Amino acid sequence: MTTYFVGFFLGLHRICDQVMAIKRGNYRKKKVSSTSWKKQLKSWSIRIVVGFFALSIFWVLCLKFINPPITYLMIKRGFQWQSEGKGFKIEKDWLPYDDLSNNLKRAALAGEDAHFMSHNGFDTDAIKQALEKNQSGKPLRGGSTISQQVAKNVFLWPGRSWLRKGLETYFTFLIEIIWSKKRILEVYLNVIEMGQGVYGAEAASHYYFNKSAKSLTKKEAALIIAILPNPRQWDARRPSNYVNSRANNIVRYLSHYEIPD
Repeated sequence: MTTYFVGFFLGLHRICDQVMAIKRGNYRKKKVSSTSWKKQLKSWSIRIVVGFFALSIFWVLCLKFINPPITYLMIKRGFQWQSEGKGFKIEKDWLPYDDLSNNLKRAALAGEDAHFMSHNGFDTDAIKQALEKNQSGKPLRGGSTISQQVAKNVFLWPGRSWLRKGLETYFTFLIEIIWSKKRILEVYLNVIEMGQGVYGAEAASHYYFNKSAKSLTKKEAALIIAILPNPRQWDARRPSNYVNSRANNIVRYLSHYEIPD
């Protein structure tokens, strides 16, 4: 009997050892599997981040030499126009920087970005003023430089989310490094929304004054820039008192601004 119990317990001990060995093996497999999954996640995360930076830098570099054919905003506005039963409308015509009226270039600086030639893409004074005006908790408005507007219009989508604002900051930083001030101003004056379905100075000049942006007068250039805060509601041909007053102020300070050459 004693021999029987000893044999039973020895057998039970062997079974327990085998069960524990199987559990330890499974645990090691799970641990290896978990470690492998974490490594793969880390590897793909690094690839995505590196890929984003490489692609964005390549994109900005390409547009230093290639004129952007269309923007997200143009497409969005086109469909909005179509949904109102007015047809899909995008009027634009690229005009090289040297052909654009100097009056228009100076008007853009006078009306939109007084420190364009000296800042690195961000006007800290304008940002501080915008923050002070938005202490009430309303969405952040104002403070955008020409460089920031180019980053937003060419590379991004309309919106006020922190993600879009962060990407705007990133692309502003890139174009300030890779592009020249001349290129930034050229792209700005050719892609900015200047009316309902009208984009860029050349299309706007023909739309409002039946002439090329090559020969805009000081007042005509100032009127086009004066409507930019609300180009779908304001009209350079029939300016309100406010728009006309803004245009007159732009004309007054036009000669004070140096433009890229």
